[in-house]
Amino acid sequence: QVQLVESGGGLVQAGGSLRLSCAASGRTFSSDVMAWFRQAPGKERDFVAAISWNTGRTFYADSVKGRFTISRDNGKNTVYLQMNSLKPEDTAVYYCAARPGAVSVNMVGAPSVYNYWGQGTQVTVSS
Repeated sequence: QVQLVESGGGLVQAGGSLRLSCAASGRTFSSDVMAWFRQAPGKERDFVAAISWNTGRTFYADSVKGRFTISRDNGKNTVYLQMNSLKPEDTAVYYCAARPGAVSVNMVGAPSVYNYWGQGTQVTVSS
């Protein structure tokens, strides 16, 4: 059974930092694309960042470029999202997602291509 378990969310002041973790289990993820999405109340689920597990290639939404960094630890089967210079508009539930195999660059930000999802972790940034 595939499980993605997020942790690390919380309340932080604007300008602060948080690091989210996504622990993956239940299958081999070595050929997967792993991603972070977020969803604010009343809004759609938006792409944040993605990483190819085997190549390490990364992708970012324009809104987080230069502030967020996605990385992975192969030995721990864990993907991280380091979030710096947080803004109130970053407030959302953050979800980890996994897609077996490669995905085209123009689809990496589409929620529909990801097969597995975590339960989400709340990030709240106060002004």
